[in-house]
Amino acid sequence: MGYGVWRTRSTNTVSRYLRGDNEDRWWAVTLSVMATQASAITFLSTPGQGFLDGMGFVQFYFGLPLAMVVIGWVFIPLYYKWNVYTAYEFIGKRFDHRTRLLTAILFLIQRGLSTGITIYAPSIVLSKVLHWPWAGRACSSVRW
Repeated sequence: MGYGVWRTRSTNTVSRYLRGDNEDRWWAVTLSVMATQASAITFLSTPGQGFLDGMGFVQFYFGLPLAMVVIGWVFIPLYYKWNVYTAYEFIGKRFDHRTRLLTAILFLIQRGLSTGITIYAPSIVLSKVLHWPWAGRACSSVRW
């Protein structure tokens, strides 16, 4: 965080802050997008899923970098060309405001559920490691 603050200390415009004044290369943006896709839930759930269901699901993870490269190669230049900051702005220009609103609402619902799971799954692990009551049980029995 400190490096980020130091590196952007001279940033004083929205375009510079959000898009780096269009100076970032597509592959750098792609790597950034890929990094945001990996979360604690990925590292916690993947071994368990492999143990329970076999390794067939791994094919998704092999295709993900390729999909990110295609997205970075196709869509990032379009964002720069159309001078948009978000996917929803892009959708609004490509289709209409109703489609933009629908996709934004669906995304917010999906992210709300996903964030809940992302927080809940590590809490199960912590409750086992620290011998605390599981999140589904009453927490009033915890003695500090």
